[in-house]
Amino acid sequence: MPRWHKSSYSSGGGECVEVATNLAAFHGIVPVRDSKRPAGPALRVAATAFSVFVAGVKDSGFGNA
Repeated sequence: MPRWHKSSYSSGGGECVEVATNLAAFHGIVPVRDSKRPAGPALRVAATAFSVFVAGVKDSGFGNA
């Protein structure tokens, strides 16, 4: 069962995504969903890809868009 949470950096304005990292260790996935549509679909991201993404965000490796 996914345990959904938002980033602590979320401003609470409703423009957020939620992740369920509790599934990474046992299932190898990190579900990601739109916080405005909790009953809607969730993307299933490979845990390794999610880790690379988070590391890139922390290192500002994506530059300015």
